[in-house]
Amino acid sequence: MSIAPSTKEQKMSVKINISSLLQHITNGIKTTEVKGHTVGECLEDLIKQFPRMEQVLFSKKGELHSYVDIYVNKESAYPDELAKPVKDGDELTIALLIGGG
Repeated sequence: MSIAPSTKEQKMSVKINISSLLQHITNGIKTTEVKGHTVGECLEDLIKQFPRMEQVLFSKKGELHSYVDIYVNKESAYPDELAKPVKDGDELTIALLIGGG
């Protein structure tokens, strides 16, 4: 008899859409699959795949840069971006806010 791992141990499969401004880091990859229970865990998995992404997304204190916006299923994850729960099949989008004048 096999026993399935507890739900807590199973990480959700989530798709991340990569902004065109970040695709130079992903070698042109527009979407990738990651695993995690929260947006933060998913971004950690993304950084495992593309380590250079960490400095673009996070400050040295481990906080998202102010110009980074994360969407879960096309809805802003603000204000609790990293702690926001995700479920299997969710879709994250990383957007970079660009200012100008």
